[in-house]
Amino acid sequence: MNNNRRRNFRGRQQKNNFRRRPASSHSNNGHFSNSAGNKNFNRNGSLSNPASIEKVILKYQQLAKDAQSSGDPVLIENYLQHADHYSRKLAEINNKTKLAANNSIKTEDVNLSSETSNEKKI
Repeated sequence: MNNNRRRNFRGRQQKNNFRRRPASSHSNNGHFSNSAGNKNFNRNGSLSNPASIEKVILKYQQLAKDAQSSGDPVLIENYLQHADHYSRKLAEINNKTKLAANNSIKTEDVNLSSETSNEKKI
């Protein structure tokens, strides 16, 4: 084997041969703009799942207890504020599901009452 020999790698034929974003996807200042946003991206997992929110609440409450044992009052308050925030999110989701359930029950009642009135007419 010839270990002293340098390997020559093939260079690109054209430097602009790779894929580029369309010109309309970036603004004049050179930064990419995402006007549509990524609506499916969620940094803290699924915030629509009550079970995952409950886990996060318990995590922050446990972190607050650990901070209390270490004697850091600022960290305790920080973790408790996080837990409170997710508690409000959980309450908001629970209210939405209750309202949705109540609305579906009302529409079923209306449909059933209209069906019975139609049967009486026949």
